[in-house]
Amino acid sequence: MAMVEVEGLRKVYDGGFEALKGVDLSIEKGEILALLGPNGAGKTTLISTICGLVQPTSGAVRVGGHDVVRDYRAARSLIGLVPQEINLEPFSKVLPAVRFTRGLFGKPRNEALLEDILRRLSLWDKRDTQTRALSGGMKRRVLIAKALSHEPEVLFLDEPTAGVDVELRRDMWAIVEELRGRGTTIILTTHYIEEAEAIADRVGVINGGRILLLEDKKRLLSRLGRKELRVELDTSLATLPPALQNRGLALEDGGRVLVHTYDTAADRSGIAHLMADLRSEGIAVRDVSTRQSTLEDIFVSMVAKQEEPA
Repeated sequence: MAMVEVEGLRKVYDGGFEALKGVDLSIEKGEILALLGPNGAGKTTLISTICGLVQPTSGAVRVGGHDVVRDYRAARSLIGLVPQEINLEPFSKVLPAVRFTRGLFGKPRNEALLEDILRRLSLWDKRDTQTRALSGGMKRRVLIAKALSHEPEVLFLDEPTAGVDVELRRDMWAIVEELRGRGTTIILTTHYIEEAEAIADRVGVINGGRILLLEDKKRLLSRLGRKELRVELDTSLATLPPALQNRGLALEDGGRVLVHTYDTAADRSGIAHLMADLRSEGIAVRDVSTRQSTLEDIFVSMVAKQEEPA
C-alpha cells in the first residue's frame, strides 16, 4: 500500500480559480519525491490539501490509509510539515517551542529525542533563546525541528532551503538522507533543481494545477536527456559549409563554436561522422567538450511546451 494516495484531486477557490485540476499521485513508503513547478503551479495547494490544511473540492487523499478529511486526526499525526513561510511565536524559546509541537500530537515527553534533533540542526546551544532573536536561517532550523518532533512517517518540505545559507542546506540534506534510511517518506518542493537531481528517487513536474510528469529520476534523465557536443574551432566560421548544413548544427560564440545536440538513447550519436566531415572540409578543431541535459533543462522544456498556444 502506498503511504500517500491522491485520486482525482480538485481544488477550486472562492472566485472560481481552479488550483488543482484532477491530480493523481501515489507515493511509496520511504520514497523521496521532488515536486518541481513554477510559482502558482499548485505545489503549495497540493501539499496543504494532503496535510489537511486546505479542504479539497473533490477527489480523495489518504495518508497511511487514513482519509485526510474523514479521519483527519489519524492522517495528520503521520505528517510533518516544513512550510515556506516562517511563522513562529516570537517570545517562545527554542526548546519549549519544539516540545510544545510534540505535545500537540499527543506524544509523551522525550527530552533525549528533542536534544538529538536540536543537535543535528545545530540548535542545541540556542535552546533557551527566544525565536525573535534568531537569524532567518536559525528560524528555518526551528521549523524543521518542530516538524520532526513527533517522529512523522511522512515529511513535507515546501521550499525548505529557499534563501538559506549553504551550511543549513547541507545539514538539511544530511538529515533527509538519514530519514530516508529510517523509512520516512519525503516530499519536497524546490527551486534548487540540482538538489532534486541529487537526492530524489522520483521527480514530478506540476504546472497549471496538473501533474505533467511523474517518473523515476534516472529513467527520466535517460529518456528525455539530451547531450550536447561543443566543438571549438581553430578559426571562426561565418556560415556552415554545404556539407554541414541541414543537420541541426548551430554556430555560437561568433562562429568559433560548433554545437551538435544528440539523443543519448540513440543507437548512433553522429559524432564520428561529424568529425570526419570537419576534416574533409579542412576545418581545424581546437577543443571538444560535452554537456549533459539536467532536470532543469527538462523542466523548462516541459513547462514551455505546455504553455505553447494550441
